[in-house]
Amino acid sequence: MSDKIWLGGIYLKEEGGYEIILRSLLHYKKRLMTVDKSPEIKDSAAMFGGILKQAAMKTIPQIDEISQKIQESLPESQLVNTLNENIPFLQKALASYEADIKKAQDTGHEYYLNLIGNLSSVKNDLELIKIARSKIKEYE
Repeated sequence: MSDKIWLGGIYLKEEGGYEIILRSLLHYKKRLMTVDKSPEIKDSAAMFGGILKQAAMKTIPQIDEISQKIQESLPESQLVNTLNENIPFLQKALASYEADIKKAQDTGHEYYLNLIGNLSSVKNDLELIKIARSKIKEYE
């Protein structure tokens, strides 16, 4: 794939896609930091909560690294293409954000509402997430 152009990089840089990606990464970080308070975990066996919390804490530095990489690549012309190795991680962050927005809408559970913030302002993010998920995996 090294001879192909990552169209997702163009989307991130020139079409403003970095904004929804950064919001998704920030959400993903918040989600991981509060994974033990999640209704899914509270309702399951307590022994899995600690394991998930440990795994989450190992993932948070990756989020910080990718977020910094995106912010540093915006003024540069070629650095954004180095993010293509992080496509699965970006997709996971987008999927997490999307799922939690939908859970907040559908259930109104306090955990999800607190996690995503103002529900009316993030509803528009659902369409942006859909676009981002399709664009970041495109190559030409």
